[in-house]
Amino acid sequence: MKDSYNESINYLYSLQKFGIKLGLEKIKLILSALGSPQNNFKSVHIAGTNGKGSVSAIIASILRAYGFKVGLFTSPHLISFTERMTINGVHISEAEVIQLTQEIKSVIDSLNVETPTFFEFVTAMAFVYFRRKGIDWGVIEVGMGGRLDCTNVIVPEASVITRISYDHKEFLGDTLTAIAGEKAGIIKKGVPIISSAQDKEAEDVIIKTALKQSSPLYLYERDFKGVLNKSDINGIVFDYIDYDLQSPVSGLFTPLAGEHQLINSSVAVKAASVVLKQNALNFDYETIRSGIAATRWRGRIEIFSRDPLIMIDGAHNPDAAEKLSIFLKGHLKDYNIILVIGIMSDKDIGGILKPLMPICSEIIFTSPDYGRAASPQALADFASQEGFTSKTAPTIREALRKAIEIADSFKSEIFKIGIEGTKSPLILITGSFYTIGEALEILGEKAILSDLREKL
Repeated sequence: MKDSYNESINYLYSLQKFGIKLGLEKIKLILSALGSPQNNFKSVHIAGTNGKGSVSAIIASILRAYGFKVGLFTSPHLISFTERMTINGVHISEAEVIQLTQEIKSVIDSLNVETPTFFEFVTAMAFVYFRRKGIDWGVIEVGMGGRLDCTNVIVPEASVITRISYDHKEFLGDTLTAIAGEKAGIIKKGVPIISSAQDKEAEDVIIKTALKQSSPLYLYERDFKGVLNKSDINGIVFDYIDYDLQSPVSGLFTPLAGEHQLINSSVAVKAASVVLKQNALNFDYETIRSGIAATRWRGRIEIFSRDPLIMIDGAHNPDAAEKLSIFLKGHLKDYNIILVIGIMSDKDIGGILKPLMPICSEIIFTSPDYGRAASPQALADFASQEGFTSKTAPTIREALRKAIEIADSFKSEIFKIGIEGTKSPLILITGSFYTIGEALEILGEKAILSDLREKL
């Protein structure tokens, strides 16, 4: 048993070296040999640059509130590999991961196909797992892009495109039009498409693709919208307005913090309402309300600890960093923010750092244990060119130690000086999901197969 366990784990680790290879031919062959498990449940498909994880989680929570058995497939994971595949909020077990690895590997070995990438294999695993467990709905998040992403083998009840911005330029293109073209590749003939608010270049591509595919299109602000009532560290309260409904849905609450969650939540509600209507189910205001309120999605403006005060956020591109900055300036301006940040070298480092550095009292650059991570010194050099002083730490563990020391010194100064209104410290960990995931492990969160990420 131990040998088979080690064999399975080593096989999954070995797939990481194949990196990212976009395309559908291989995954179609593999899934066909596995009996096309993706055809055994209804699905919602979500693409986009930012917000697709939050939207996926909210849609899954709403469908679950209606009594459905809902599978949720997302990536990457923060702490445990098992986060990637959940059913009604429960992670796949480690034992099931091992069993499915052995089964799927055996099928792939019998095929005359190139070794799959890690994400291709994991996608196949999720679909087989969902079929085996008899889910009603699968909420499937795109890994990268859309058109050639290996999740794009499903024919969903609805497709969703969250906000599109610049990311993964080496794979998706260096213009919004090109990137939007890849994201819009999930739009299937006649399948409704729900879109977040977009820049005009991206919106034009989505409209054009929807027309070409004869797909009903629902655009944020044109067809539905949200009105923000309250926003704080605990989440947002908002009204949902849909021009297909006779009256607004007032006072909805989601525990996902940040003003940007207004659009994400509204998009999720619209997507859920579309698929419910297609399945002859009414838009029940109270069920929608309870589904949104029950949403759980980690690593997005999340308070991890109160003493010391630690926040984690997976901002890994300029658009996400800007939204995080806006939230901090609006709600946490009375804190001395100690920034602990590690960024992947292939990201827009300047675009991520520029919104965050001016609002931080201290900056500590570090590096998660992944090959694509930018060196702390390279980040510090950029900060210096922009006029900011900083510290570096070779590991996240060392960065956290320094941050806690600084936080303690701030608290000591407050105690000694005794000045009313002196700012308390807040440790902010961000820059990458890899960074915050590793930090959570160091801070004591239990991990299962945490290193099973796409290391390039």
